[in-house]
Amino acid sequence: MDVQQPAGFWIRVGACLLDGIIIGIPLAIIGFLITGDFASDQPGENWYLDIISFLYALLLPIYWHGYVVGKRICGVRIVKADGSKLGLGAMLMRVLVGGIIYAVTLGIGLIVSAFMVGIRKDKRSIHDFIAGTYVTHLPPQKEG
Repeated sequence: MDVQQPAGFWIRVGACLLDGIIIGIPLAIIGFLITGDFASDQPGENWYLDIISFLYALLLPIYWHGYVVGKRICGVRIVKADGSKLGLGAMLMRVLVGGIIYAVTLGIGLIVSAFMVGIRKDKRSIHDFIAGTYVTHLPPQKEG
């Protein structure tokens, strides 16, 4: 494994915040327009927005060379650590399994991941290890 130009903690936080602003806020507004309520008291009431958010995080990096909107603006992207093409399996591991681990550990895993990205030389978090990925500043290779 050859991790090249890994993206650190603050650039990843910035990308996440941009995603929240550019993608999350419009989704919340759509949810409000549909349900008439921003903060639903019924769990799962805005399930369709959860599905859209999940599919965004899962599929967009596969089809957009490891980018989501926030990462693209910040100039960082998700890549496979072994150099192979980013695929559905890796993204399922990263988004779904990583998310389950963070939920089961009541957020402690997320805090540990933040420290890992901040301290480790390769800047890989728990979900990066699970999926065999890392976040890099390198642009995609030109094809053909």
